[in-house]
Amino acid sequence: MTAQPVGTPVWLELSTNDPDRAQEFYRAVFGWEFSAPAPPTDDAATDLAGDLDYRFIRSGESLVGGFLDVRAVRCPDGGGPAPSAWSVYLAVDDLAARTARARTAGAEVLIEGAPASTAGHWSMVVDPTGAPVGLWQPGDTDSYDVTGAAGTPVWFDLVTADFGAATAFYRDVFDFDLPPGECEEQDGLQYVTDRPGPNASAGIFGAPWARPGQSYWRIYFGVDGADAAAERVRAAGGTVTDGPEDSPFGRIVTVKDPEGSLLQLCSPDEATPA
Repeated sequence: MTAQPVGTPVWLELSTNDPDRAQEFYRAVFGWEFSAPAPPTDDAATDLAGDLDYRFIRSGESLVGGFLDVRAVRCPDGGGPAPSAWSVYLAVDDLAARTARARTAGAEVLIEGAPASTAGHWSMVVDPTGAPVGLWQPGDTDSYDVTGAAGTPVWFDLVTADFGAATAFYRDVFDFDLPPGECEEQDGLQYVTDRPGPNASAGIFGAPWARPGQSYWRIYFGVDGADAAAERVRAAGGTVTDGPEDSPFGRIVTVKDPEGSLLQLCSPDEATPA
């Protein structure tokens, strides 16, 4: 595989406290399949999780991401169980150096330099605006399969109340190629992509409704027909929180799975002119 540019979203992962229910939901919505549990490893993450039940998600032949049973995981600060949530990992060229750079730029480092068998090494940080984000240095697994097909990831963005702090952090740590000065703004919203034009792979969204210190990354999964996908979500026990609504990029619906994990569904074939 060819290594992705630094800062490109290359891996995504669902942490779940109810793996059986989660698999049932995502099979119903996307038709995903899940690998058998990986054997326990002796890596750094077992200090938090014990024997990890880690699986791979596939949509047909395409690799989508990882699936982690976190029922045994406790938060690093000694708090309660790890939440069910989707996580995004960005490509890095030197994990130790980029993790150190993230710390210097104001991030909280949760896990540093953990191996994932032969697949690669990773860190997990919380950026200065409150969004957890992973760093991924590949071994023999460079990325999920980039196909744009239904059931696979098609876009990523960071939703934040502190647009200035977010753009500064991702520019400094992940080499986001952001334009100087003011970024696109309309009706109080700010948005910028990590790279210009067709090289873009993610965005930063300054949203007035976002709560300070509670930024988050969101993942858009492709679907064939947003309205039909929204109905599958409801039938499988999930919740539609917004939409479906039209956009120049596709018809989009915001949903939560039965455990409350947030995700976006996007039907690119239903894009409408700006």
